[in-house]
Amino acid sequence: MNHRENPQGRVGHPDGADLPATDGAAVPDGTRPRVPEAAVPGGDRSALLAPHYSMFRVAERMLLTGHSHQAWPDVAMAGQVEAFEDAAREVDAKWGRAMAKADEVRAGFRRFLGDPSAELALGGNTHELVLRFLSALDLRSRPRLVTSDGEFHTLRRQLGRLAEEGVEVVRVPAEPAVTLAARMAEAVDDRTAAVLVSAVLFETARIVPGLGELAAACGRRGAELLVDAYHALGVVPFSLDGFDAAWVVGGGYKYLQLGEGNCFLRIPPHAAGLRPVITGWYAEFAELAADHREGTVGYPAGAARFAGSTYDPTSHYRAARVFGFFADHGLTPSVLRRISLRQRGLLTAGFDALDIPDDLVTRDREGSPGDFGGFLSLRSPHAGRLQARLAERGVLTDSRGEYLRFGPAPYLSDAQLAAAVDALGEEVAALRREAGSPVPGS
Repeated sequence: MNHRENPQGRVGHPDGADLPATDGAAVPDGTRPRVPEAAVPGGDRSALLAPHYSMFRVAERMLLTGHSHQAWPDVAMAGQVEAFEDAAREVDAKWGRAMAKADEVRAGFRRFLGDPSAELALGGNTHELVLRFLSALDLRSRPRLVTSDGEFHTLRRQLGRLAEEGVEVVRVPAEPAVTLAARMAEAVDDRTAAVLVSAVLFETARIVPGLGELAAACGRRGAELLVDAYHALGVVPFSLDGFDAAWVVGGGYKYLQLGEGNCFLRIPPHAAGLRPVITGWYAEFAELAADHREGTVGYPAGAARFAGSTYDPTSHYRAARVFGFFADHGLTPSVLRRISLRQRGLLTAGFDALDIPDDLVTRDREGSPGDFGGFLSLRSPHAGRLQARLAERGVLTDSRGEYLRFGPAPYLSDAQLAAAVDALGEEVAALRREAGSPVPGS
């Protein structure tokens, strides 16, 4: 798959199609300077970006957890202070300003979804949004859900509990990812209420191609399709072309640097008549739809049908500032993808140069760089041990079972990535010495 393709196997933005202007002039509102020529990605971008993350001290620390929790730019703090100031000034009247910030957050997510008119319900986490989605399904007449065994814990745990209550949950093996969508399509039948799958697998970083074909299979059977785009947004260009009927769930805790409390559920056009059982009183803010009758719960039109209840708006103030920062610095989907491909390429080349035996640490070498998301996933029976030892050396990674994950971010330098790989090599050498195995060069 070409590296300019999105998780659905459709061609994304051509390189440079949405690069920022480079003439140094101001944008129309006169407040956001355009990105200078030197900022157009093509090399190490850390000198331009790292100063804007001074509170996270990204230039002094090796934060290779970019696939989990990226650093926040300093403007995020200004957003949090603004939230407090609005509350102090407006008290309960702050909600008008808070809801305006929520609209800014929706607009930011729409840019990364490539869907400028997307109906988006917001939530503090993807779990609450998935619950609202599941509660809108007719599980009495279609008591079957299809998913993969490579889904994040949000789906894994909740679907496992539903299975205990009698819902049939079919888990299709996630590997090989290249055929996952096709195999899931084969598993869909007339009893299937929904298919739930990731655009990028959280353990292996594998992009799942063919989601458009999976959506077509769901449509033929009358099943819903929910795509978890969390590991795509901000690192792999995403497009809904070809499967507009899909639901999409995701958030900004990872690559978008929005922090906690910023998640969304994209509501497809055909969902206008669904009535989620799990529903919050914010769904009554908008004008109630015509289906409201005495003795029934009414629902508004659009994404508000899936609204929750009172929330802490501070997260949206922070997110609105960060989305603005991304716009100011030209951090568009295609630019971020090129940065990611380059950084992941440096990590993989460095790892391969270590020439570590596969039984100690290995990586997936099938396919091309464009078949992977934004982190390097290494497989090792010592993943947890290596993660802990690297942390002691100041190299922050994470591990999920037998997977050790290195997640770069745009503000990290080439030198930092190289130092992280060197530290891994030294820790693997230490493991070999402890096991009495020969260490090359010793």
